[in-house]
Amino acid sequence: MNRNDFEMLSNNIVYFDNGATTLKPKCVKDAICRYYTEYTSNAHRGDYKTSAIVDSLYEGTREKVKNFINAKETSEIVFTSGTTNGMNMIVSGFFRNYLKKDDEVLITLSEHASNIIPWFILQKEIGIKVKYVPLNEHHEVTIENFKKSITDKTKVVSLAYVTNVIGDERPIKEISKIAHDNNIFVVVDAAQGAPHKKIDVQDDDIDFMAFSGHKMYGPTGIGVLYAKFDLLDKITPINYGGGMNAMFTRDGYVELREIPTRLEGGTPNIEGVLGLSEAISYLEDIGMDKINEYEKNLRKYLISELSKLDFIEVYNKDNDTNIVAFNIKGVFAQDAAIYLDKYNICVRAGNHCAKILDNVFNVSNTVRISLSFYNTKEEIDLLINVLKNSSNIWKEIL
Repeated sequence: MNRNDFEMLSNNIVYFDNGATTLKPKCVKDAICRYYTEYTSNAHRGDYKTSAIVDSLYEGTREKVKNFINAKETSEIVFTSGTTNGMNMIVSGFFRNYLKKDDEVLITLSEHASNIIPWFILQKEIGIKVKYVPLNEHHEVTIENFKKSITDKTKVVSLAYVTNVIGDERPIKEISKIAHDNNIFVVVDAAQGAPHKKIDVQDDDIDFMAFSGHKMYGPTGIGVLYAKFDLLDKITPINYGGGMNAMFTRDGYVELREIPTRLEGGTPNIEGVLGLSEAISYLEDIGMDKINEYEKNLRKYLISELSKLDFIEVYNKDNDTNIVAFNIKGVFAQDAAIYLDKYNICVRAGNHCAKILDNVFNVSNTVRISLSFYNTKEEIDLLINVLKNSSNIWKEIL
């Protein structure tokens, strides 16, 4: 990895908001520019050379994603607009037709809104019950608490691979084993997991999974839905129209294409797909294990330095992912973020789309640092020095 690949870093910006979105390497932007300057064409619709180039690159990306998460078949990969789109396709396209009144879905209080609200909608519409697996004293899901939460009415467990505020990595493989032994489907929100570690959907035995391109150094507006073939084949499309139909007649007969095309109605986000391809190649060239190890060590250093400041409260010291949630005691999180921005340090502040997490932390807002492989110990040192001077915060932001 070369920091020069990320032009924004040359502007003296310390970017610690990678859980929201990541900076894009030059190769991703170059791929998008090539599409618009050399072979702009629609996918799956043309009989000319540039269209054939786009078809090859588009479907080649599907193969690349399949290998990236070790899916069994290329047809198990559907391109979406992001994790939110993917999770809604799973809930509305599959489970609305499968679940019945009083069936139970297990989630946690620390899930992202995309893994809570769709289930709430089904709860309101068909009468399912959304239940929460209790978190332990470190705000983590344990196998013991998961087992205790299962009843004979439990049909789905839907969890983030890594949560976006607490940053705890869930034991998905063990959860899947227990779930499948009890005929429970496993749904995974991998938005915060896929950019930082190798996920093997076959080894983890995941039934459904969604993640976003923009959190893994790709463009915004592109994501991936994975499901085992026999389950994906049962998802009802959300979008009907061009591309996803094989034929239709004036009397109302409609014949749909096979998956995954059936679930990609309309003109696809071609630039997003091609940018995602380059982002995956960039990650794989570095190595996911190397990325994971580097970010863990960087986190340890950040926690060590923050722990030396008695006016800082860290809420997730015991995790080892790239996410750190904290507050400056007596300072509103957004005010802290505005203060840090004065020094070109970009952090997240608020509830981070996890609006019921205050039931766990007993605070409604936190400052969140989410690290990337392009962050450095020197940037952390700058952060710590700025925090040491935070007694002047009100003078600086008012």
